[in-house]
Amino acid sequence: MTKTMSVRPKEASFFDHLDELRGRLIKSVLAVIAAGGFFYLFIDQALEIIIKPVGRIVFTSPGDAFTARVMLAFLGGFFLALPVILFQVWRFVAGGLKEHEIRYIRFFGPCSLVLFFFGGIFAYFVFIPISVRFLLSFSTASIVPMITIKNYMSFVVTMLLAFGVIFELPLILMFLTKLGIATPEFLVQKRRHAIVIILIVSAFLTPPDCVTQLIMAAPLMALYEAGIIVSKLTYRG
Repeated sequence: MTKTMSVRPKEASFFDHLDELRGRLIKSVLAVIAAGGFFYLFIDQALEIIIKPVGRIVFTSPGDAFTARVMLAFLGGFFLALPVILFQVWRFVAGGLKEHEIRYIRFFGPCSLVLFFFGGIFAYFVFIPISVRFLLSFSTASIVPMITIKNYMSFVVTMLLAFGVIFELPLILMFLTKLGIATPEFLVQKRRHAIVIILIVSAFLTPPDCVTQLIMAAPLMALYEAGIIVSKLTYRG
C-alpha cells in the first residue's frame, strides 16, 4: 500500500508535464500556421526578394511552384513565430530551473535570437548573392543556366538556417566558458583544430567549389575569434 501511494504522485506529475508539453507544442504549431498564413499574403513579394540574386528561375514539375510557395510560407511563419515558440519553451522549462539558471536563459535566449537573425541576414545579403554570381559566371553562350525553383529554394533555406546556427558560435563559446568546460587559453590552443573543422563544415554545407567554401569559412573564423574575446571577458580563473 505504501509503495502504491508513493508511485501515484510521480505518475501524476509526469502526466501533468506531458499534458503541458502537448499544450505548448500545439500553441507553437498554431502560431507557425497563423504566422505562415499571414506571410502567405505577401508570398509574391517574398519570392521576388528571394529570387533577386539569381534573376530568373524555372520549374520542371507542375507542383514545384506551389511547393516552393508553401516552403517559403512555412519558413517565414517559423521566423515570425519564433518569439512565441521560445516563449512556450521558456514557460515549460522555467518551473524546474534554479535562479542562476533562469538568469542565464534570460540573457542567452534573446541574444541567441538576435544572432540567428543576423546570420540569416548575412546569408541573404552577402553569401547568397556572391556565391550565385560566382557560380553563374561559368555560363557561356552554349552553357545556359536553368536553375529550378525547387533546387534554388532548397539552397536558400539551407543557407539561411545554416548561417543562423553558425552565428551562434560566440554565444556557444561564452556558454561553455561559463560552465567551466572551456577556457580562453584552451580556445586559443585549439585554434588550428577549429580552423580545420570550420573548413570541413563549410565544404559540407556549400556547393562543391572552394570560393563558396571560403566565403562561409571566413565569417566562421571571425566568429570563433569573437568567441575567444567574449570568453576572455567572461572567464573567471
